[in-house]
Amino acid sequence: MEQKIKQDGRIHIGANIRAIRKARGFGQTQMVTRLQLLGVDMTRETLVKIERGIQHVQASQLRGIRDVLRTTYDELLKENCGD
Repeated sequence: MEQKIKQDGRIHIGANIRAIRKARGFGQTQMVTRLQLLGVDMTRETLVKIERGIQHVQASQLRGIRDVLRTTYDELLKENCGD
């Protein structure tokens, strides 16, 4: 079973993914298409749930997201300040 990465009160992985995705100019559908081309099991519905913090992200999904967005784990896992 693959490791799932849980979001908590200080680290909102989904919000970080959404912010970086938008900064890169990717729509959700485009993002999912690129992930699927990398062999990452992801649907748009899954991405929406991850970004909203409703669903945990799997390690392989996070790795794919990092690669597609050309970012780092540090950026994806950074703490939210004061919200």
